Amino acid sequence: MWTEEAGATAEAQESGIRNKSSSFSQIPVVGVVTEDDEAQGVFKPMDLNRVIKLLEETDKDGLEEKQLKFVKKLVRCYQNGLPLRDLAQIFKILNLCAGKIKNQPHFIESAYDIIKLCGLPFLKKKVSDEITYAEDTANSIALLGDLMKIPSSELRIQICKCIVDFYHAEPPKKHIPGYQQASSSYKIQMAEVGGLAKTMVQSMTLLENQLVEKLWVLKVLQHLSTSEVNCTIMMKAQAASGICTHLNDPDPSGQLLFRSSEILWNLLEKSSKEEVIQQLSNLECLLALKEVFKNLFMRGFSHYDRQLRNDILVITTIIAQNPEAPMIECGFTKDLILFATFNEVKSQNLLVKGLKLSNSYEDFELKKLLFNVIVILCKDLPTVQLLIDGKVILALFTYVKKPEKQKIIDWSAAQYEELQLHAIATLSSVAPLLIEEYMSCQGNARVLAFLEWCESEDPFFSHGNSFHGTGGRGNKFAQMRYSLRLLRAMVYLEDETVNKDLCEKGTIQQMIGIFKNIISKPNEKEEAIVLEIQSDILLILSGLCENHIQRKLQALIQLLIVFYHPVPGLLWKNNHNLAYWEPELNSKAMRKEIFGTEGVDIVLHVMKTDPRKLQSGLGYNVLLFSTLDSIWCCILGCYPSEDYFLEKEGIFLLLDLLALNQKKFCNLILGIMVEFCDNPKTAAHVNAWQGKKDQTAASLLIKLWRKEEKELGVKRDKNRKIIDTKKPLFTSFQEEQKIIPLPPNCPSIAVMDVSENIRAKIYAILGKLDFENLPGLSAEDFVTLCIIHRYLDFKIQATHKQRELANKSWENFLARTSNAKTLKKAKRLQEKAIEASRHHKRPQNAIFHQTDIKGLNTTVPSGGVVTVESTPARLVGGPLADTDIALKKLPIRGGALQRVKAVKIVDTPKKSIPT
Repeated sequence: MWTEEAGATAEAQESGIRNKSSSFSQIPVVGVVTEDDEAQGVFKPMDLNRVIKLLEETDKDGLEEKQLKFVKKLVRCYQNGLPLRDLAQIFKILNLCAGKIKNQPHFIESAYDIIKLCGLPFLKKKVSDEITYAEDTANSIALLGDLMKIPSSELRIQICKCIVDFYHAEPPKKHIPGYQQASSSYKIQMAEVGGLAKTMVQSMTLLENQLVEKLWVLKVLQHLSTSEVNCTIMMKAQAASGICTHLNDPDPSGQLLFRSSEILWNLLEKSSKEEVIQQLSNLECLLALKEVFKNLFMRGFSHYDRQLRNDILVITTIIAQNPEAPMIECGFTKDLILFATFNEVKSQNLLVKGLKLSNSYEDFELKKLLFNVIVILCKDLPTVQLLIDGKVILALFTYVKKPEKQKIIDWSAAQYEELQLHAIATLSSVAPLLIEEYMSCQGNARVLAFLEWCESEDPFFSHGNSFHGTGGRGNKFAQMRYSLRLLRAMVYLEDETVNKDLCEKGTIQQMIGIFKNIISKPNEKEEAIVLEIQSDILLILSGLCENHIQRKLQALIQLLIVFYHPVPGLLWKNNHNLAYWEPELNSKAMRKEIFGTEGVDIVLHVMKTDPRKLQSGLGYNVLLFSTLDSIWCCILGCYPSEDYFLEKEGIFLLLDLLALNQKKFCNLILGIMVEFCDNPKTAAHVNAWQGKKDQTAASLLIKLWRKEEKELGVKRDKNRKIIDTKKPLFTSFQEEQKIIPLPPNCPSIAVMDVSENIRAKIYAILGKLDFENLPGLSAEDFVTLCIIHRYLDFKIQATHKQRELANKSWENFLARTSNAKTLKKAKRLQEKAIEASRHHKRPQNAIFHQTDIKGLNTTVPSGGVVTVESTPARLVGGPLADTDIALKKLPIRGGALQRVKAVKIVDTPKKSIPT
C-alpha cells in the first residue's frame, strides 16, 4: 500500500534532494502515475510548491534542464484532466515558464504542453469545488489571454485551440476514482467572469500581419460572442470597430470575412445595439463595409458569397439608422441606390454593367433588403438629392401595375407579388419627400389605375406569403391596402398641387365607390384588413376636403369687410384679395359637394355599427375615429350635406355614440356637435333625441359635465353646488400644478384646459340651445345647468382678478412716488429681500463686488438698458453751450449756461424745480 512517507521519499530521491520534513499534510499533492498504476487510474502525489520554487530559482548550473524535466513530469501527471484545487498552482507554473521564454526559448515547449492540458476536462473532488475554486479558476483562464502577448505563433494557436475546446467538452479519457468532471459550461462561465474576451480582443492589435493567428483569434471571439456577458465585454473593448476595419484584409480562405460578420451580428444582438452602432458609424468602418459589399455584389456567385453579401447589407442597414453615420460621405448611399434600381432603370455606371440578378432565394432577399435600406436612408434629408439622381421613384413605380411577364428578370409569381407590395410600401416613405418626381411620373394616375385593377373582377390568385401580403391570399386586398396607404401619405402632405390633381382625376368618387363595393361584399375572414382599408379611404377623403369649410370662409369675409371698411382704400384691397382667392376657394368648396349624399351614406353606415364590436380589437375603433374625422372635414360646412345628414338622423347616431360614454370619442363628438349647432335645423333634432330610459340630450350633456368635473377634482357638495366661490371651476390638477415657464409658441395651461376637457364644448352646445326649455331635467340637473350657464362668467372672473392686481400695483407705485415714508419703507423691504436671497457663506479668498449703488432713490431693479429723458434746451442753452456742469452751480434763468468762479449760498427758493 502506498503511503505519504514513501511517496515523499521517492520524490526526494528522484530529484536528488533529501526531504526530512514530517508535515506532509500541508503540501498539496497529486499523483505521479506509473505505468502500472496508470492502468488503474490512480493519481500519485507531486509537490507543486517545490516545482514553483524550483522554477523561481536562477543562476545555477544545470538548473534549466532540471526545470524542464520537472515540467514534463507535471504534464504527464495531468494527462487525464486538471483538478480544480490544483489549477491556481499549475497556472502559476505556466506563468513562470512563459516568463522564461524570452531568454530561454526551450520553455516554449513546456508552456505549450501545459496550455494543451487546459483543453482537458476540469475535475472536481467535491460538488462544492466549482464554487470554492471559482475565483482561482477565473483568474487562471484569464491568464490565457495575457499569454497571447508572447511572440510565438505555435503558442498563440494552441491558446486559441484550448479556448475553442471549452465549447466542445469531451469526457475524460480514463475514469479517475474520487473525481468527476466539472459541468460542461463551467469553463465558459469562468471565462466570462475572468474577462477573457477583453484580452482576446486586445490581442488582435498584435496580429496585424499574421493571418493564421488572426483567423484563430477570430474563431475564439466567434465562440465567445455567443454569450451576452462576453459580448458586453467585447463591446467595451471596441471589438466592433476593430474587427470591422479589417474586413478587407487579404484572406484566400474567406474565413476572415465570415467569422468577422458573425461576430458583428452577435455584438448587435447580445450587447448594447446603440453602442455597437456608434462604434461602426465612422468613415473607416463604412468604407470597409462598402468595399466588401461591392466585391461580393459584383463578384460573388456562390451560394455562400450571396448569403454573406446579404448579411453585410443587413449590418449596413442597421448602421444607417444612425443619422450621424457618414453614409453619404463615404459614397455608400449612392452605391446602394444604384444597386437597388439598376434592374428597373438603365444605368451606364461601370459597377452594374453586365450585372444581372437571378430568381434565386438569395438574390430575391437582396432585392427586398435594398428596398428596405432605401426606406432607412430617406430619413436623412441630404439623401433626397441622391434619390432624385438615382430615379428611385421611377424605378419603384415599375411595380405599380397589373402583374405581367417580366422582361428583365423572370421572377416567380409569388416573388413578383412580394416585390410589388414591398415597392409600394417603400413608395409610401419615399414619395412624400420627392413630390416633383412623384408628379412627373404621373404618380396619382398610376396609383388610381392600379386601384381600379384591385377593384376589378380580373382573375388573380394572390399568394399572400410575405409580411406585406398578410390577409391577401386569393384576393387583391394586400395590393389595395398598400396603394391606399401610399395615397394617404401623399394626401396628408397638404400639398395643393397633389390634392388638386387627385380631385381632378375623380379620386373622391373612386374612393366612395371602393368603399361601397367593400360594403356590398362582406368578408369576415379578412375583417381586420377590410377595416383598415375602410379607415384609410375615409382618411383620404378627409384629407382632400379638410379645412375648406364654407361657413368659416363666409364668416372670414364678413369679418374682413367690417374690419377694413372704416379705412379708405382698404376695402378695395380686401375685395381684390377675395376676388383673387375666390377661384381656389370655390374649387375647394366643391370637393365637399362631390362627397355629397353618397359620401354621407357610407359615413352613416359605419355609425350604425354594433357598439359591441368596438371592443373586438379588430380595428373598429380606428374606423370610428376615421368616420368622425370625415364628418368634420367632409360634411360640416357644406349645407346640402349637413341637411342630408340631419334628414338621415345623423345627429341621433352621434348622440347614440356619445351615450356610450367612451371618453376617447367624447371630445371629438362634442366638437362635431358644436359645429352642427350652427345649423338652425340641428336644435330640433337634438331636443327630439331620446336614449335609454327616455334620457334626453340635455340630460346626457349635463351628466357628462358632472362626470368630467368629478374626474378633474372640481370641488362640489353633495347637491353638486359650488363650494369654493372664489375658484368655482378650479381643478385639483390646477391646484397641484406648479408655475412652469413655457416658450412663446407653446399654448398656456389655461388654453390647454379649455381644449382638452369637454366643459367648454358642453357649454357651447347648451348655449346654442339657449339654456331654456330643455326637456327631461332633474333638480340636480338644474343645479348643474346653472353652473354651466355661468361657465363663461367664472372664466372672465380670472381676468377681473388680474385687473385688480394691476390696479393695486399701480396704487403702490403712486404711493411710493408721492410719500417719502412709503418710499423708505419699500426700500427697506427691498433691501431685506435682496439680502435674504444672497449666499451668506462665501468661498475663501473670494473677491466681493458691491452691487448696491449708495444713495439710489429707487425701488425698481436696475436693468442693462437705461432710458434717459433729455433736459429742456432752455436749461442747457443748446448743443454748443458749455456742458461742464459738474464744476458750477446751475443758474435758474434762461439763456446759455455760463462758467461761475464763485458760488454764493442763497436762501432756498419757495418753489423748487423738479429734477
